[in-house]
Amino acid sequence: MPTAEPLAIILAAGKGKRMASELPKVLVPVCGRAMIRYVIDAVRAAGVHRMLIVVGYRADLVRRELIGEPDLEFVVQSEQLGTGHAVMMCRERLELHEGPVLIVAGDSPMVQPSSLSALLAKFAADRPACLLGTAQKPNPAGLGRVVRNKKGGFQGIVEERDATPAQRAITEVNLSTYVFRPEALLSSLQQLTANNVQGEYYLTDCPGVLKAAGHAVEALCVLQPCEALSINTVEELKAVEQEMRRGLER
Repeated sequence: MPTAEPLAIILAAGKGKRMASELPKVLVPVCGRAMIRYVIDAVRAAGVHRMLIVVGYRADLVRRELIGEPDLEFVVQSEQLGTGHAVMMCRERLELHEGPVLIVAGDSPMVQPSSLSALLAKFAADRPACLLGTAQKPNPAGLGRVVRNKKGGFQGIVEERDATPAQRAITEVNLSTYVFRPEALLSSLQQLTANNVQGEYYLTDCPGVLKAAGHAVEALCVLQPCEALSINTVEELKAVEQEMRRGLER
């Protein structure tokens, strides 16, 4: 039966080639815990109790790590063809869902429950096709910039490699945290193409697809700077652990 309760999709299929580990990236320990556990805890604390975990590389290990966890369903992405493709694997579940769909990355252990709660509250109030969670980051190198129009409305996401000098100066960044209406998400996924160097389907293209089709797309700058700390390398892992320890000491 369709439900209006929120649903979360946690992207957890990647290998993490630069992590010097054979583990799936989301199982790499951060301060002694698999990083995906911090994400699951944050999603639950924000009031979302049904989660789809998209697994791929060494999926058996992720399942084993999370065995016994309530309210989790596993969806297999057998080929890693991008974040958009990962969400496509959830299509059957999404077709039976009526409530908001929260999408977060499983390798973002600094995600804050308060940020997710604020996003869900804003979405409930406005009901856009898509709501992006963004952050201000003084040094936004490597991150997609959020471009707004003169009235402050969302205009698009520009990846750094495609940005003009003026756009590179923007400090509001996209952190791959979204809330979608399910029918809008499905519609935008169907329109994605893999016409890029990586040959992948990017979830970051979905807001632009919806905007171009005339749907309401909003961006809420509610994520904290610490949530911009992603983990792609051993050095970034150390930086996140330092930030976590500082947070515990406060």
